[in-house]
Amino acid sequence: MFKVDYKKLRLSFNDFHIVNDKDMPQYGEYCLLELKTGDYTAGGWLPSENGRTAKGKFIRGTADTVDSKDVARWHSLDRYDLTESLEKEEVNWINIGEEEEGDRNIQFEGFKSFADKKYPKEEQFCLLIMKDGSLAAGRWNKWRHESGGSFIYSSALASHSSDKVWAWTPLSSDEIFAREVERENEKKREKKLNRNPSADPELFKYGMDIDAYYEKALVKLREEFCWATVTMMKKKTPVWQIAPLHGKYVFGQIGKNYYDNSDIVTPWTEGNTADEFIDFLCSYTHYTVEHSNPEEKFKFGTDINVYLETAFKNVKRDYRWLNKKMLTKTWQYDIQRVDGDLEFVRRYRGERKYSVYNVESAEQFIEWVENDYQSVALWENETVASYSPHFGYIDLNGWNLERYDFYKLKSGDYKVSVTAGNRSTGGSRDFFITPDCFEAKTYEEFLDRYLEIVPGYSFGLGKKDLLPDKDLKKFLGY
Repeated sequence: MFKVDYKKLRLSFNDFHIVNDKDMPQYGEYCLLELKTGDYTAGGWLPSENGRTAKGKFIRGTADTVDSKDVARWHSLDRYDLTESLEKEEVNWINIGEEEEGDRNIQFEGFKSFADKKYPKEEQFCLLIMKDGSLAAGRWNKWRHESGGSFIYSSALASHSSDKVWAWTPLSSDEIFAREVERENEKKREKKLNRNPSADPELFKYGMDIDAYYEKALVKLREEFCWATVTMMKKKTPVWQIAPLHGKYVFGQIGKNYYDNSDIVTPWTEGNTADEFIDFLCSYTHYTVEHSNPEEKFKFGTDINVYLETAFKNVKRDYRWLNKKMLTKTWQYDIQRVDGDLEFVRRYRGERKYSVYNVESAEQFIEWVENDYQSVALWENETVASYSPHFGYIDLNGWNLERYDFYKLKSGDYKVSVTAGNRSTGGSRDFFITPDCFEAKTYEEFLDRYLEIVPGYSFGLGKKDLLPDKDLKKFLGY
């Protein structure tokens, strides 16, 4: 790598350009910026008004810009390659741009390296010397689940990965970095406050174990629902816990901060006493307990095969090619005791652990298994022909219809696949065209039945679109 000692290195920027109508960077050119406040940052130039004036903004990242009216001077970062200088061991001062008499140069030093496990502070905007000898800048964004990070420098999270950076040094603080510093300081203050939190005796008169409050709520719930258990109550999520907040214990729900995985405590605020919280727990979990009656859920007994056989027979009526060998390749089901309560559980073939299949009744469980079996059946039935109706722009409540394809299956049956999406996401869904649709004597009657399965108002094409399509009519055998 380069021979220069980055710890002693100084970069001197000369020949700054004053912001004016006749002397602005090229479109997209990345520049070191001296603000009218005397602070330093950087950004890529995006002119307005066809670039004929100094009006515009320097882009530093998504929703992160500096207006040109706030910039005093700019200096290009894109036009320089420091490789030759950095390969000379004795160099400790590099001039960037021609040094002219009377020109006020700006020096940056105090460079650090990732090789020494030195990292910027989160959201800190930094001047970078890249491993290819070029200059750059960006806002530090630490990777959440692995070491390292990247410097975001443009919109759409365009970034320089830390493994491409030879050395870095901070530029001036700004509002984004200041907010991050304040957030970190708030976390430190909160941590200090919560070292010895106090507990309101009226709020926690039954102790500091949250289960004591769930148990007292359970006694009340059992007056209405004899089958109630704490396990059922805790299916209503997020569950309540006792946690410190601002130096006091509270009843709260704990979530995770996406950015740093720290805890976020949302406190209960609907009362001031333990008994009020217990009454709240009763109302909070009432619906969940009401719809967890074991007699309804396991009305056909606790032999899982009874439920699976019912689901198989129901699906087999329409998906005639389905056999039980196909089902061995997918989900496996069971009835197991979880935290003291019987539950329907399932796991995918090859997985070790079961997960709870949270349903309210035996009929709902069977229906959900049927959906799984139907997906398996369609997956196992090869397609032998396809037809795609023509359509123009179709808006589906903010999504655009992208594909609408009919398929003939190896078994002689048919399915349709619909795909829709917007600029950031999308999805596809397959529908089996059940045999009763083809019992219709006319194509028009067929469409009436078909559109009950794939309604036009939901999936884009209705009767007025499909009825005139003679090729589709022929493809479907009419």
